Amino acid sequence: MTKRKLQRFAETETFGNVFHIGYEDSLQNFSLKGKWNSDYFKNNHPIVLELGCGRGEYSVGLAERFPEKNFIGVDIKGARIWRGAKTAAENKMNNVAFLRTRIDFIESCFEAQEISEIWITFPDPQPQESRERKRLTSDLFLNRYQKILKPKGIIHLKTDNAPFYEYTLEQAQKNNFSIVNSTHDLYAEKNIFSKEKKETAALTEIQTFYEKKFSELGFKICYLNFQI
Repeated sequence: MTKRKLQRFAETETFGNVFHIGYEDSLQNFSLKGKWNSDYFKNNHPIVLELGCGRGEYSVGLAERFPEKNFIGVDIKGARIWRGAKTAAENKMNNVAFLRTRIDFIESCFEAQEISEIWITFPDPQPQESRERKRLTSDLFLNRYQKILKPKGIIHLKTDNAPFYEYTLEQAQKNNFSIVNSTHDLYAEKNIFSKEKKETAALTEIQTFYEKKFSELGFKICYLNFQI
């Protein structure tokens, strides 16, 4: 780890909007499990997760656009989380927090039906068949999401990887989840999704580091959302 990354990682330890859950902690229920609304956000607004949030572009961008919701970005890399957490702290954003942990541990961090929506933004597609269980939309992970999502909770996927998009679409159909929207080319079809301008803007105006990178290289951005 470079000196800069070490500095950022250390700084995240001082942020009041970042929580760290390691393996030992995951064996017990996290203190905020089931209490995110009452003890941290201090309201009853819906909670939305961004899994594999990286620099937190989506967590922060959504929190800015939807003050009536609470957002939590989840990633294992503290040096990445630093950017989103710092932006949120500097702008005194009270409806966004970050959780540095493995996504495998989310059942230790959230109570049943505590979450309303999940965003999965540009995950590692894990293309090898032997690594299917590590895909964030495999049955293993979908089962975890079902436990923490409210009934009819929404999962959003944005990816530049068409095979991963197709895999996720097949997973949703196989499990009889309700497909709300799907497209191989989000920016070509962005006006078909929602009559709500803020929702369409959230899909296209907020871009992660990887989305910008892949879009500039000419990759089409796929989008899918479905209800569990």
